[in-house]
Amino acid sequence: MDRSDEERAIGEVVDRLAKQFPAVPTDEVAQVVSQSRPEFDDVPIRDFVPLFVERGAKARLRQRA
Repeated sequence: MDRSDEERAIGEVVDRLAKQFPAVPTDEVAQVVSQSRPEFDDVPIRDFVPLFVERGAKARLRQRA
């Protein structure tokens, strides 16, 4: 997965999580997703990064609810 594919996939993560957490503003969901990304910056194989970012962000959003 190249960086443009990863960026597109992360955008889809934001969209999915915004639908799952309608009480949370979309910009706040995007911020939580952004906060989840740095822990995977050094991962050499990028294919599953969006999945891991989504899981981390979802856990953070559940804690807020």
